[in-house]
Amino acid sequence: MRAMNLVTLVLIIIGGLNWLVMGVVGYDVLGTLFGGTGTPLARLVSVIIGLSAVWQLMPFVQAFSEGEVSAERHIRHH
Repeated sequence: MRAMNLVTLVLIIIGGLNWLVMGVVGYDVLGTLFGGTGTPLARLVSVIIGLSAVWQLMPFVQAFSEGEVSAERHIRHH
């Protein structure tokens, strides 16, 4: 599950950076990389990134229900 959390987090960051570029300069990097904004492959990538966001809702909600300390118990503090 930790690997899935890391993969989905990376995909969300990639999607967020794509939105940043779209907002600043109006250029869809992911759409361009995958053959154009409306192509089936570009749409599939968008769906995968969106599903990654849904997956990340689980630890987000868990952080509120368990409290910050319990939700971050796996993080090593120095």
